[in-house]
Amino acid sequence: MRARQTLRFFWRELAWEYRRIVLALGVACVKVAFSDPPEVQTTKETPSFEQMWISDIEFDGQHVFGTLINKPNWLTIVHEGDGVKIRPTQVNDWMYSINDKVYGGYTVNLMRSRMGRKERAQHDSAWGLDFGDPDDIPIVPTEYVNEKAKSGGFFSRFNKDSTPTPTVAEVGAKEHPMAMNMKSSFENFLKEDPTAVKTTDDRGFTMLHQLALAGATGCVELLLKHGADVNARAKNGSTPLQLA
Repeated sequence: MRARQTLRFFWRELAWEYRRIVLALGVACVKVAFSDPPEVQTTKETPSFEQMWISDIEFDGQHVFGTLINKPNWLTIVHEGDGVKIRPTQVNDWMYSINDKVYGGYTVNLMRSRMGRKERAQHDSAWGLDFGDPDDIPIVPTEYVNEKAKSGGFFSRFNKDSTPTPTVAEVGAKEHPMAMNMKSSFENFLKEDPTAVKTTDDRGFTMLHQLALAGATGCVELLLKHGADVNARAKNGSTPLQLA
């Protein structure tokens, strides 16, 4: 499933969002199928599962954590606002938005592809988001991969659709812009405070855990250069090497 294959890019974007002073993302959520156990299912006519979205996403390499933002139509074991803990393999879709432009949203775009133009416009208006072409789903902003695609100037609005949507391989070959921009200052920080490579958060994650999980190759290389331990174990047993 494409959503699971590209989930790492969703988390990469969210990991950097949590480091921003000025937040950039509007929507940021994943879709999961929930089901009632057999003993509480009411009738055979009632669907056995329900697809719903969770937000406030956290990820530790083993589990995805979040908050259910849908009100179930028929399920009884989960409720809107519940805390959720799932495996990454349970994620059926993900999406985030920047300036109301949606990235990801595979299942949403599958539904949109089956709509007429008017119904699709109504759907998008109800969300208040720009989902774009349902047959051409971007996973990151084009300018992350193609410098020439950066917005600016009067004519950019006419040219933006002519830039091809980056492929998964192209996105994977480029680091997140924030990772590239912080590399120099990050190395200075590590030189000034050599003990930082061993500092842990409340999960027992070192910076190497965090940046390996976020896919920040350049910053990971700097941490290794300054003596970070690839086998340091967090509270959940994960090492940076496993997370990478």
